[in-house]
Amino acid sequence: GLVKNFDRGYSEITFSRLAVLTRAREAIIHKEYHLSSADPKIVDPDKVFTIGQTNYDVADQLSNLGMEAIHPRAAKGLRQAEIPLRVRNTFEKDHEGTTIEGNYISRRPCVEIIAGRRNVYAVELFDQNMVGVPGYDENILEYVRKHNLKIVTKDSNANTLTYYLAGPISEIKNAAAKLQKKHPFAEINIHRIAIVSAIGSDMNALGLLQDAVTSLSERDIEILAIHQTMRLCDIQFMIHEKDYEEAIRALHAKLVEAHTAEDQPTLAAAA
Repeated sequence: GLVKNFDRGYSEITFSRLAVLTRAREAIIHKEYHLSSADPKIVDPDKVFTIGQTNYDVADQLSNLGMEAIHPRAAKGLRQAEIPLRVRNTFEKDHEGTTIEGNYISRRPCVEIIAGRRNVYAVELFDQNMVGVPGYDENILEYVRKHNLKIVTKDSNANTLTYYLAGPISEIKNAAAKLQKKHPFAEINIHRIAIVSAIGSDMNALGLLQDAVTSLSERDIEILAIHQTMRLCDIQFMIHEKDYEEAIRALHAKLVEAHTAEDQPTLAAAA
């Protein structure tokens, strides 16, 4: 049942289980890429570097964006067994790659990775009748599950719920139609967007959000929404899909390149 349940992730589930059962000192997985500060196909490879070290929290954020260092269920076993995971590039056998550990925290507050996701649909439900009604969003979650949609993130205020979903647009429209029948007085809108995210093991740096917003505004990139939790391991910016690559470059330049240690080798230098 591994292939049925985990699709191509079945090998990583098996790999993780073997590491846990043998009480491995370290688990090493080979990928066709480095775990890097940004996608070198978008950002100049001379400005992108291998992360080197990070933690499972960062790996979770990447997985949520569809950029798995390892399948989240596989990571769970390694994390609980306190086994570090090393991600190596299979084409650079002499490179140490990146170590992912449970308790790692960067030496100084910083952004480690700029990542993102295209083809995200913001399903916005506005209904003034929801004010003061507990459990109003239970129906939304029910339809999300029934249509096998992935929640990337969500936001809410007094009378509006916005779910940022990944999945076929046909299924998203079907779920929205059912929601409309359930809540006939609600106004439901669907927007196709992209999400770019600044991620790090410790991002508690004063002015980081201001710098990020400034970097996007300087390149005339409209911010549709921002999502940030008090447990500051990522900040997500919802933008128009056409601005995706430029937003990645802008955030990387302002939040990563401007604060990169001089001894941090870039991918181009490593190659």
